[in-house]
Amino acid sequence: MLSDPVAVRNALTGCKYITPIEGDDFDFDAYEPEEGLETLPEADPEVVAARTFEEGQTYAALLQIGVGSVKPKFESRITIEERDEQEHRMVASGRGNASDSTFEMESWMDIDETDEGSRIEWGAEADVAGRIAQLGGRVINPVAERIVNNFFGNIEDQMTEVEASDEGGVTDRLRRMLGS
Repeated sequence: MLSDPVAVRNALTGCKYITPIEGDDFDFDAYEPEEGLETLPEADPEVVAARTFEEGQTYAALLQIGVGSVKPKFESRITIEERDEQEHRMVASGRGNASDSTFEMESWMDIDETDEGSRIEWGAEADVAGRIAQLGGRVINPVAERIVNNFFGNIEDQMTEVEASDEGGVTDRLRRMLGS
C-alpha cells in the first residue's frame, strides 16, 4: 500500500493526485488525473506493481491542506531518494509552493514484519515559510498530527481490506513481483 501512489493519494486527505514526471516542467492546473484507478484488493497486482514508487523518480503531487482559515493548494515535487525493497525502506525529499507559502521536506519510512503484522517507523523534517509559517507551531502541529493520523489510519484500513480478501494469493504474488 505504501508503495502505490494511488493508495497513498487515496489515504492522504487533501491530495488530488500523485503522478510521475520528468524534469521541472509540469502544468499542475492542466493535469487531469486518471479517475477510477483501483487499489488492492480489487486491482490487478501486476498493475499495482508497475506503478509503484521508483527510486530516483520525481512525482508531482497537488495537495490542499487546510490550516485554520488558510487552505493553500501546494504544487509539490517529491523525489524518491532511496527505495530498498529488501530492507523495506523508503526515503523521499520534496518541495512545494502555494501562492503565499512554501515547504521543503525530507522523510523516511522503514517497515518491519512482526508476528502481529507490520510495524512502520517513519520520520519527517519540514521547513515551512510564508503565510502558513506565520500561523505558528501551535496551529500547524495539530493539523500535521491530524493529517498523519488520518493517513496511517486510512492505510491501515486499506491493508485490512487486502488481508481480509487475501487467501495467500494477492499479497504473496505482489511480494514476488516486487522482489520482497
